[in-house]
Amino acid sequence: MEDPYVSAYFEAPRQPLHCEPLLPGIAKQAADADRTRSVSPDVIAAIKHSDLMRLSATEAIGGCEASIAAIAEELEAVSACCSSTSWCLWNHLCVFHFFCGVLGPKGQALLARITAAHEWVSLPAGAGSAVIGRRDGDDWVIRGSAAFASGSRYGEWAGVVFTDETGTGAKGSAAELLFGVVRTDDPGVRIDPTWNGMALRASATDHIHYEDVRIAPEAQGVWLNEYRKEYRRPDYAVFSERYREDWVGLSDIWLAAQAVGCAGAALEDVASGVRDRVAIFGVKMSERPMVQVNLGQAAAKIALARSAVRTACEETDRRIADGITPTEADYLRQLSLPMAALELCVDAL
Repeated sequence: MEDPYVSAYFEAPRQPLHCEPLLPGIAKQAADADRTRSVSPDVIAAIKHSDLMRLSATEAIGGCEASIAAIAEELEAVSACCSSTSWCLWNHLCVFHFFCGVLGPKGQALLARITAAHEWVSLPAGAGSAVIGRRDGDDWVIRGSAAFASGSRYGEWAGVVFTDETGTGAKGSAAELLFGVVRTDDPGVRIDPTWNGMALRASATDHIHYEDVRIAPEAQGVWLNEYRKEYRRPDYAVFSERYREDWVGLSDIWLAAQAVGCAGAALEDVASGVRDRVAIFGVKMSERPMVQVNLGQAAAKIALARSAVRTACEETDRRIADGITPTEADYLRQLSLPMAALELCVDAL
């Protein structure tokens, strides 16, 4: 927040931000990203060369092992400059956390290579996805299409949920769902730029098509129906207790952090815009009492939203630091606190 009248309502980040040097460039390209439906290649390259890509990876695989709170602060700052850019970065950080949980120790070497190369990941598995696979030795060979691959055109890896083409298992049951990750530059992978939503226009939430794409054993995982409950079992192997935390719960926390960033940026624009405007009879708009009341109420709601996000982050970080396995109640807290924050941001706007 550059406006001192607005920033007075917000606590500064608790540590230096990795994104700080990139923010001017991210903000400068935001309008073009919205118009062209694509984040600037220079911005994508700058993000990939930064440690932002390694925030949700643990030190065991060469990552930064940033706290949940620190990641929230990074996303809040980026979203204040360009929501499409922050959405794509958010999706990468959430999905990478999920990859670590589902691939587990068997995929640790692969995950370390992805981390070392600062490579971007996505997970197209939205409505309308239909991918099938066949066994070829220890590999799976897949074909089909998957939807809602946010950030995929900027990335190098995609997660794939698919079924055995033999139809093994009860039809429609979660037991027949399989999982793997593939490189997006594989000759059999094609990203179709289908995203035409009115919001987050540069989020690249596209379709990915697969044609005879091979998944090696180290890139294969087990797709579990109630995966967050399975991850809590002591006998479920993870290479870091951090990855027992549900990725959807974390994604909700970090999504709310982005909402705080967007709402704060909007408030800053309004506060700056009214300063020199005249309301009536030569009185400055900034001197009208109700203008100050309304701006103060909006700022207070955004500050409360930020506090709710921070509470959710701190609760999660304490569990991770103490090696405590999350419960279903913890997961529901990860959903409810961000929802409260989102409602406060909506009210502020």
